[in-house]
Amino acid sequence: MSERQKLVAANWKMNGSLASNQPLIAEIVAGLGETSGSEVAVCPPFIYLSQIADSLQGSSVVLGAQNVSHLDAGAYTGETAVSMLKDFGCQYVIVGHSERRSLYAETDERVAEKFLQVVQSGLRPILCVGELLEEREAGETEDVIARQLDAVIELAGIENFSQAVVAYEPVWAIGTGKTATPEQAQQVHEFIRLRLARHDSDVADAIRILYGGSVKADNAEQLFNMADIDGGLIGGASLIAQDFLTICKA
Repeated sequence: MSERQKLVAANWKMNGSLASNQPLIAEIVAGLGETSGSEVAVCPPFIYLSQIADSLQGSSVVLGAQNVSHLDAGAYTGETAVSMLKDFGCQYVIVGHSERRSLYAETDERVAEKFLQVVQSGLRPILCVGELLEEREAGETEDVIARQLDAVIELAGIENFSQAVVAYEPVWAIGTGKTATPEQAQQVHEFIRLRLARHDSDVADAIRILYGGSVKADNAEQLFNMADIDGGLIGGASLIAQDFLTICKA
């Protein structure tokens, strides 16, 4: 098995302000120092990318974005192109987050187009997959995950997963306080790795698969100790510096 470096990515969602971002990011950078064995990324709202890019100068923390357009440029009011993200030094881009899928009607095909746009630009997509509560209760978790992954493999090819990250986020555990048990999460992470291995075992072995869904300071260590869980995509807890630092050090 390849040695996969853990990745902890902060998804601030639609939170933050010029005033509150500064002390938060300063505390995170100071708290991590040079000692963290994990890679750490912060994904603020688009409008704060410039501020956070400046605040991360000289630190080991990297910048990411929460979304991107599947198009290069043009008359698309309100959209942000991947070239613009590169201007601000972004290294990661979240694609297919369940909130984008459910609230903004992003289809598997649209997510695949965004994934391809990101990898072709040289940035790294964090591809989110996950099932709804009713899908889990109906025993459809693996079918849903397979469908979401296969749409991307079909369009972008398995070789492009070598520069990607996958994040498993059970939709029923996002912001609800419910968390998949470490065993439940591991089961799905293992399924994801095996699904990718059907196409290329080396890519599957090397890819980092993150868990997202109410990861907290007190459950991160248990989750991250599972064989196929390579870090976390952190929502609410990433807005509290000490909680996020505890997760990073887990």
